[in-house]
Amino acid sequence: MIEHMKNKDITNILFVGVGGQGIILASDILCLAAVYSGFDAKKSEIHGMSQRGGSVFAHVRFGRKVFSPVIPEGSAGILVSLEEMETLRWLQYTKPDTKILFVKNRILPSQEKTYPEGTESFLEKRYKNIIPVDPATISEKFGSLKVLNVVLLGVISVLTGLDRDCIVKALKENVPEGTVELNLSAFDFGRNIL
Repeated sequence: MIEHMKNKDITNILFVGVGGQGIILASDILCLAAVYSGFDAKKSEIHGMSQRGGSVFAHVRFGRKVFSPVIPEGSAGILVSLEEMETLRWLQYTKPDTKILFVKNRILPSQEKTYPEGTESFLEKRYKNIIPVDPATISEKFGSLKVLNVVLLGVISVLTGLDRDCIVKALKENVPEGTVELNLSAFDFGRNIL
């Protein structure tokens, strides 16, 4: 068990984004890694209209004993957002010391004509722990954004202190066999972002 987390009640991590970004896979890997680390872990997810680029979210909670898979509003320790506007939609789950890990990624909803500006500056005024991730850096390194969710798992592993080996074991069990090395490389890349 992670020494610095033994006395914490529950770690709450909320993943948000749109369909096709790998949010469900990332939350599955994280939840399993928490179990491998010796924690009670639960998760809840909503796919929504994921095939059409609609909102997708997943709650992951782990600790000594977790009774509910749903994060109460105002209780997320980490908000992981793979899309800027989705970051803003889920702020009611945060608190002033929530770590906001967000990808500077803009996917314009089909009914919208323009995208709102100023997300990062708005977050910087409200939160102490903002971790913006530039998707261009990941695309340049790996040739696409398909491993973006796994890069973020690398960052989360550092933020939570979850054992690398536990996450790697869960990752290997959940990604397609031919992509294991690519995903491990993406995970370690994410561990070095902070």
